[in-house]
Amino acid sequence: MYNKGTNAHDLLEVGRMIKEYLEVPKIAEYDVLVAGGGVAGVAAALTASRAGCKTLLMEKSILLGGLATNGLINYIEPLCDGRGRKIIGGVCEELLRFSIKYGYDTVPGPWKDAAEGKRENINPELLTDSNRQNPPRYVTRFSPYIFAMSLTGFLKEHGTDLLFDTLACKPVMDQGACQGVIVENKSGRQYYKAKIVIDATGDSDLLYRAGVPTETTGNWFSFWGRVMDMESMEAALGDRKIEKGVRPFNIGSNLYGKGHPEGMKKLDGTDVRDITEYVIEGHRRTVELIQNDNRFERDIVMLPFMPQFRTTRRIIGDYELTEQDQYKHFDDSIGAICDFTKRDIVYEVPYRCLYNSKFSNLLTAGRSVSAAGWAWDVTRVIPPAILTGQAAGQAAAMAVKMSKDLTEIPIEQLQQALADTGVMIHF
Repeated sequence: MYNKGTNAHDLLEVGRMIKEYLEVPKIAEYDVLVAGGGVAGVAAALTASRAGCKTLLMEKSILLGGLATNGLINYIEPLCDGRGRKIIGGVCEELLRFSIKYGYDTVPGPWKDAAEGKRENINPELLTDSNRQNPPRYVTRFSPYIFAMSLTGFLKEHGTDLLFDTLACKPVMDQGACQGVIVENKSGRQYYKAKIVIDATGDSDLLYRAGVPTETTGNWFSFWGRVMDMESMEAALGDRKIEKGVRPFNIGSNLYGKGHPEGMKKLDGTDVRDITEYVIEGHRRTVELIQNDNRFERDIVMLPFMPQFRTTRRIIGDYELTEQDQYKHFDDSIGAICDFTKRDIVYEVPYRCLYNSKFSNLLTAGRSVSAAGWAWDVTRVIPPAILTGQAAGQAAAMAVKMSKDLTEIPIEQLQQALADTGVMIHF
């Protein structure tokens, strides 16, 4: 048995490969299994649980939230089009409200009523002459750790089973259908059977290993952390705002590659050597940044617990969203999204971006949906990731209840179920 170690007689060495023969215990069976506890995975598991499915969410760390919490990207990008109209609602807006329920927020004044559920869009009465033409966007910062801990209880309240410190390793496939997932954790190697599997790992780990076509890309080096010093503490005390007690620092590149270390290649987030290089370089450069400071007047109080890569590996689905799809309508739209860097630009995300139809019960959500070029950047950030997670969870629940393949569920019923929660299907 694996849990007692592997006997050398159970290994077959073939060239540079080793074939391993193991007995893996089946632990449980689920309607829906979600791999990856980032915001997309949370939305998927929450939605499937609410729909009455027996749902398991597994996360390789011990905090939910993914990059939003473990990665310190504690900023919910715009839910609006930049003109005062909310585009993304549903579970996304619900989780925005939840992210600030027990911690600080930075929601702009004209959007406060929306964030509190008192109105649908911006409050025009709170706009000024200086920002009326280009009003503030519906965004907020939040406490990453309070959000992460709150999500745990939130999912448990809705009946989701959770597994922390558990790595989803291998999908068990049979003629294009996934029978379940083999995992590794402190209990050893285990097998969980499932009717529908949603890959929300952010890197398409399970779908790639299942044989789903994928595309990888390189990343600029960016390493974000938080420092506390005398100035930040004075600012927090002066304004009575705790969030000012720490300030962010970024070593390396911005979104567009400016500041990427000279001579360093782009980093592949699916290669352990590149991930290790990222960690080593981030730690080295952080020490360089602070080594000449007065050591009694500052401290590093937050570091990322995961690589802060923007895009790594995504599926090639039945439809590939691109920048040319701006303002385009799709019959199978599962929701409208907006560009987080520009005003007025909106997309609809086709359901076909969440799957490859050669694989009957596999879905993805988050930054690994089928999107290329700039559209990949647009779909990877928190609001679209939550939207695709919600859609994946709803589609999975429908497929289970109807005993259908994911491609066979009635799209109109999927759209109606999403719209009933506040999702804008067509802009």
